[in-house]
Amino acid sequence: MGRSRTTSQLLSRFAADLLSRKSHAFHFHPNFVFRRLIITSIINPNPPVKPTTSFCSFRAFSSFPAATNPIFDLSSYDERRYAEELFLHDEGDDDELGKISVRAIFLCTSVNLKGLQVELSSHVVRPTSRSTNHIALRFCNFNPDYLETGVEENPSSHSYMVVFQYGSAVLFNVEDHEVESYLSIIKRHASGSVLKDSETRNDDYVVKEKPLLTEDMQGGPDYIILKNLDIDSIRIISSVLGQSIALDYFVSQVDGMVKEFTDINRIMEKTGTFTMDRKKLFKLVGKANSNLADVILRVGLFDRSEIAWREAKYAQIYEYLREEYEVAQRFGNLDYKLKFVEHNIHFLQEALQNRKSDLLEWCIIVLLSIENVIGIYEILRETTIVPM
Repeated sequence: MGRSRTTSQLLSRFAADLLSRKSHAFHFHPNFVFRRLIITSIINPNPPVKPTTSFCSFRAFSSFPAATNPIFDLSSYDERRYAEELFLHDEGDDDELGKISVRAIFLCTSVNLKGLQVELSSHVVRPTSRSTNHIALRFCNFNPDYLETGVEENPSSHSYMVVFQYGSAVLFNVEDHEVESYLSIIKRHASGSVLKDSETRNDDYVVKEKPLLTEDMQGGPDYIILKNLDIDSIRIISSVLGQSIALDYFVSQVDGMVKEFTDINRIMEKTGTFTMDRKKLFKLVGKANSNLADVILRVGLFDRSEIAWREAKYAQIYEYLREEYEVAQRFGNLDYKLKFVEHNIHFLQEALQNRKSDLLEWCIIVLLSIENVIGIYEILRETTIVPM
């Protein structure tokens, strides 16, 4: 009775595990059940379960009675010890099979979310907050051959794409060869300028699901571990990654302006003058101001997430990711660079204004000189006419 009860418990455990595993995990790891049966013999040098044959010489399957000998000898089986080992191995499998790749991309300066929502209305996920600067899209990618109860509701069996109005897109569980097809959909609704491949910003991240995690989340280098990945977690992660990748783009734009002003200052150091015209300077002024406005207003770098404000576990994820990506520190560096640009703009504006004032002064001097010459000519003409 004890042995049959143990066998039924193991079978029920494996059946429940089959139903709870993600569909894509079956595709890549079809023999993970068999690995669980033999993994204890690999880790534990004196396992309680002893195979009667060597690992590399299993005998062929057959319908004859001679092939019905048990592969494992359960005479020395310790149920409690094996359950503990199986529990530990399950945690390892969760680490291996629960990884979800995340990719954040900044590909344009503005996206028409309404047009995108109309085109992909069947894939739009119902919003859970009043935020209107993004939409979440869900695409089914599970294998119908392994469809089981509850699998289609697991976020890991879908691909998600969160698109932000300021031009960032965050992709969850999307293969590398499928990324371009997703981005082509966004580019059709890009209301701003689409960046070139050399200007596009990318960032990769990993989310791990671990249902047995004692805390709500646990962080690591370039990954985060969650009990379960739901749509609110996807929105929170996307908001921080989207802001981070957009901030990276705007920092690169400001770095270009800093380099340009640095070159101007070096030329002034050597020659004592500069050759920038007033129109180009005004363009730089507009670019600096628009970058700062985009970061603060459109990207919403300092706007509090409504989802994070509503539940503490999402607030923990939000604060951890903002600290991990150093959002506040990077904005501080951006603000410092913008102040440097602003200082140079003011200096060059004053220099151009002084140059213009000097030009006007010279024009006045020339006009006065012409007027004096004309006056002298008239005086001389009158003096020559009077004696006659």
